[in-house]
Amino acid sequence: MGFHTFDPDRADQLEDPSRYEYVSVDELLALFDPGPEDVVADLGSGTGFYTDDVAAAAGTVYALDVQSEMHDIYREKGLPENVVPVTATVDAMPIDEPLDAVFSTMTFHEFATPEAMEAVADALKPGGRVGFADWTRNGKGTDGPPVEERYAAADAVELCEAVGIEVHRAEDRRETFVLEGSL
Repeated sequence: MGFHTFDPDRADQLEDPSRYEYVSVDELLALFDPGPEDVVADLGSGTGFYTDDVAAAAGTVYALDVQSEMHDIYREKGLPENVVPVTATVDAMPIDEPLDAVFSTMTFHEFATPEAMEAVADALKPGGRVGFADWTRNGKGTDGPPVEERYAAADAVELCEAVGIEVHRAEDRRETFVLEGSL
């Protein structure tokens, strides 16, 4: 898969409430069930569209994105007090405290490599949880990135299991997949 990032000039599209048609807040939270004391990382946080939803349910949320421009837009929008922006790649996460959970929404295809998944496993506490929702390779490609840039649920399972993340549920849907697991 080729690495690419979302164009910050189109960042307003990341704030479109129609995104909930693909992954609702309840569905996202159910994937990794954050608690009020949990330390969580959003991998590919962008402008914080889903980060805000998780911040309302978690203790601390690290908003990880490779583009500082996305953090600038997020700050302008209004950063919740418990969100800490981190500019870095997933495979070089500079977060020192062990994480209770990591999640990503519609960005797995942008970072998923064996090295990134190893970094995810290393960052998690024993029993730490993962929740991924992204565009599936098995979709039609009418929305989201081109199909050839996507992963299917089975690909995500393989990447997770290779680093010791036990997958509890993974399924392809019409245009997306969801995966929940734990270390």
